[in-house]
Amino acid sequence: MPPRQAPSSHRAAPRRGGHAATRGTGVRIDSWNLPLRHPEGGFLGDRASQTAFRELLDQARRAHSTCARDPFGRTPTAELDKREIDMVLVGGDPDAAHVVHLAVEEYARALVAVVRSFIAQPEWRGVRDIVLGGGFPGHEAGRLAIRRAARLLKLARSGVRLRVLGHDSDEGGLLGWVQLAPSAALRRQAFLAVDIGGTNIRCGIVEPRLGEDRSGGKARILEHAQWRHADDAPTREEALQRLGAMLNGLAAHARTRGIDLAAFVGIACPGEVDARGHLLNGAQNLPGDWAAEDFFLADALGAWLAPVRGRAPRVLLHNDAVVQGLSERPRMRNAKRWGVLTIGTGLGNASYSNLG
Repeated sequence: MPPRQAPSSHRAAPRRGGHAATRGTGVRIDSWNLPLRHPEGGFLGDRASQTAFRELLDQARRAHSTCARDPFGRTPTAELDKREIDMVLVGGDPDAAHVVHLAVEEYARALVAVVRSFIAQPEWRGVRDIVLGGGFPGHEAGRLAIRRAARLLKLARSGVRLRVLGHDSDEGGLLGWVQLAPSAALRRQAFLAVDIGGTNIRCGIVEPRLGEDRSGGKARILEHAQWRHADDAPTREEALQRLGAMLNGLAAHARTRGIDLAAFVGIACPGEVDARGHLLNGAQNLPGDWAAEDFFLADALGAWLAPVRGRAPRVLLHNDAVVQGLSERPRMRNAKRWGVLTIGTGLGNASYSNLG
């Protein structure tokens, strides 16, 4: 049975070359941002987020420490540096390692439960290969938890295979636009892409290099810029102005280097994006009200963008999990259906079907 159609806003999306498109290069985007609920309340994905791991670690510190004193001292779990957590797994304090391993085991079991719930959905029917992206797999504790979850799924003979994104997740939200960009943009040497998160905004010059690999497997970031907007607490308009300046700076850099830049910008956004380019939800961590009914990011940003080769850049939006997952598409060509879970503050999700 084919996957159930996505919500109406997704069905209204164009096949390719528009906001929230349902088609990319050789791939159909079957679903994204599924808001699965947990029977005990809240969203199911929250049980396997990076925040959930911190909560499990906090519980282990309070209830299962093997020494009289907390091995992490008085530092609240939410404030522990990721590197500090990782270091105890590679030769640090054994008591600290104990509580981290307890959290890893509990998190792995929670991730398995979430995976099982997703593959039971009509939109994910037939998915057996799942890519894990986001910031959590980039750290030792995250990688260990994912390996443990993969082992549990194998022992249960679920048929599900977990794999970590083959490149840095920060690049995935940019590189995935190689699969979504309009054909006219792909005929140029490079284009601009943006990944908007609740803490950082990343921009880059993306070179598809389709002449070397038509699937996009050789795509790369030629130059990038990043702004940690959470530290500056800007208004929405200040954030747009800063983003426009970052993109204009990258366009100027491209001119200086003689890069044939397309008049196109692809933006990966958190939450739900409709075919009009309106953010319906999921933008609560962005500066200001990005989900206001009268706010359209593409139009608002366009007012700050300089022309590229005499033309106003075309701006398209899509969900950030969709874009990050599509960055892995060249390595998923042998899978009929596949999915992505992006593990960050929350848990993003999307599912795909390869075409032909």
